Amino acid sequence: MQFPESWLRAFCNPALNTQELAELLTMSGLEVEELRPVAPPFHGIVVAEIVAAAQHPDADRLRVCKVNAGGPELLQIVCGAPNARAGIRVPLATIGAELPPGEDGKPFKIGKGKLRGVESFGMLCSARELKLSEDHGGLLELAADAPIGEDIRKHLNLDDTLFTLKLTPNLAHALSVYGIAREVSALTGTPLVQPTIEPAAVGSDATLPVRIEAPDLCGRFSGRVIRNVDTTATTPQWMVDRLARCGQRSVSPLVDISNYVMFELGRPSHIFDLDKIHGELIVRWGRKGEQLKLLNGNTIEVDETVGVIADREQVESLAGIMGGDATAVSDATTNIYVEAAFWWPKAVMGRSRRFNFSTDAGHRFERGVDPAGTVDHIERITQLIVEICGGPDTACGPMDDQTTQLPERRPVALRVERAAKVIGMPVTQADCEGVFKRLGLEFAVSAPGVITVTPPSFRFDLQIEEDLIEEVIRVLGYPKLPSTPPLAPVVGKVRSETRRATHALRHAMAGLGYFETINFSFVEARWEQELAGNADPIQLLNPIAAPLAVMRTSLMGSLVQVLRNNLSRKAPRVRVFEIGRVFLRDASVLESDTTIAGVNQPMRLAGLAWGPADQQQWAQKDRAVDFFDVKGDLEALFAPRVLRFEAAEHPALHPGRSARVLLDGEPIGVIGELHPKWRQGYELPTAPVLFELSLDAALARTLPQGKGVPRLQAVQRDLALIVNEQVTHDAVMQAIESSGEALVRSARLFDVFKPAQPTAELKAGERSLAVRLELLDDENTLTDERIEQAVAKVVTALGDRLGARLRG
Repeated sequence: MQFPESWLRAFCNPALNTQELAELLTMSGLEVEELRPVAPPFHGIVVAEIVAAAQHPDADRLRVCKVNAGGPELLQIVCGAPNARAGIRVPLATIGAELPPGEDGKPFKIGKGKLRGVESFGMLCSARELKLSEDHGGLLELAADAPIGEDIRKHLNLDDTLFTLKLTPNLAHALSVYGIAREVSALTGTPLVQPTIEPAAVGSDATLPVRIEAPDLCGRFSGRVIRNVDTTATTPQWMVDRLARCGQRSVSPLVDISNYVMFELGRPSHIFDLDKIHGELIVRWGRKGEQLKLLNGNTIEVDETVGVIADREQVESLAGIMGGDATAVSDATTNIYVEAAFWWPKAVMGRSRRFNFSTDAGHRFERGVDPAGTVDHIERITQLIVEICGGPDTACGPMDDQTTQLPERRPVALRVERAAKVIGMPVTQADCEGVFKRLGLEFAVSAPGVITVTPPSFRFDLQIEEDLIEEVIRVLGYPKLPSTPPLAPVVGKVRSETRRATHALRHAMAGLGYFETINFSFVEARWEQELAGNADPIQLLNPIAAPLAVMRTSLMGSLVQVLRNNLSRKAPRVRVFEIGRVFLRDASVLESDTTIAGVNQPMRLAGLAWGPADQQQWAQKDRAVDFFDVKGDLEALFAPRVLRFEAAEHPALHPGRSARVLLDGEPIGVIGELHPKWRQGYELPTAPVLFELSLDAALARTLPQGKGVPRLQAVQRDLALIVNEQVTHDAVMQAIESSGEALVRSARLFDVFKPAQPTAELKAGERSLAVRLELLDDENTLTDERIEQAVAKVVTALGDRLGARLRG
């Protein structure tokens, strides 16, 4: 926010110099990023009038001017400016004057000179020579009533300072000169000059029908018809200067007036050419395929997420951001419609960036603009239009003001005791009440030590108790805070031993030979469709690149792309992992400080292995990594916790070489070889093995339990079981566990046998599994009888559950 100090002091003029005022604003949260003089130092330049201008006798491009500078005699000045002519008033650098420093940093001193034989007693100046602008098209022409002989610095108010504020997004009420003046008044106690806004005399019954179809887009819409305005009038110099010092160039009277009121009062508005509107204005959401040519010349296509103002035939304006070219005012305009509205911040937020431009209007509306001031601000615009562009036939129509729904100003309670605790110094209830009075906040004492504040309509930022505490200390003054060191015990944050740190997990993965990679959370839609089976991913409104247009629901696509990048650089072996967030649609997720409504954002651990299973070694042949290598890596990562794997299907994985990973009976992820279709689609020489797990499951761990060394010797028994080929190792282990035999401490499969041809014992479709049981009793020595009973119990359980029988 840039503005001239003189404009601010027109509303509130505290007894502070420029530096003190800048310090006050900065210490109150309105950071002054830069102070810059309006004009560089120079002196001896006055207002002068060219009385006569004649051609130089020896130079085609020079003119000899007779100039009245307020002295007893006319001065002779030789000038080469193309607009040097009799009757205009311009700046004159008299003899002895100093112009602003040039490129060498030294001021340019004016003396008596002679040009082509003609004496010159001074210099007529352009705006560029005075370093007021880059315009070098000719002399700086001043107002016709500029006092002759007056110092140019005083006449143009050049002893002024430009303030540039760096405002945080919650300070929307300070995005105007009046808003900043209101803050200065509260901070200093200096009276605030209220702008005088008188209702315009209604001289016409002309109105324009307006229909609001989207109350979630527009909460209030005000407008007025004004007929017979002179759009060819000249914008007053004082307005042009103030706009220029706010960083806004003059365009035309009506546009300048709209911009001026925006900088003055903080409300963007728009002026339509009434005769170009077809029938009525309709405030609604856009429709897919509708196009709009904006005032900046760009043609955009809107959809259902973009608010518009339309008439009966076409879209005319981008709501809260920029007007359309079709209804723009021009020199031929005679009848206008002035509009001021309250647009909901969320309905405007991000729309400008979507179309790759930004506007002052959008900047303000997406932060919040006072919904209570639409009528007053239209009256202020009307007042300026009548004053600058009005004539005898100018007629103002009645005010049309429609309200659908406005923000609810919920009361916020402040506990004085808590305020003192948070601020860190004693604060009384009288101090808090005094601050709220100075800020113009309505309040009531609801209980001893509790003040309930009702925020005004222009303070969108006052929502919780901490907001009020901030107001109290910034008005009282941060310099008043005592310089006391914090008193707090230094206590280490002890992490629960049942959960390892994420960094420890990274070390564990690195120890297994994997390299960490970090990828974007936004990915190609193709990856989501093919590798995650997600046909409706979350779309980005403004992607950094066209392909990276959706939020990922799986880390696998990113890892496959990392593999492709490595293969393009001839990497012989790739093992990578990523710990990252995925984004899933979930209607049960509610809006909070850490969540977004309808979006679940869990963390995942994913990995990929491709190429030889081990590093090259002369003593062994290369073998491609397979499912069981990566399965072993996961088992090592989770040890001593035991993982189970059961056959499952996944859109990205080979249907016969993939499994669901279970921990304590709960699914935590998947593992498998990339589907042949995608291996071919992504142009990979061989298929990698991938896994993706819940990060919370990977971080959880069990605490070690102390156990004494067995005093008695364990006993081992080997069983050769004949089972169907479809019986899995996991099913055998579960059957042994289900037997409930307390003596069995462990079971391990150590051999699988299937004859080339069926035999009398091993029929077709059967195989033999050799299992070693370890039996132990901590209290008593095992007898043959107890051992045989335990083994028989296990064999019975295997037979009942799996149809297994002992091999003869």
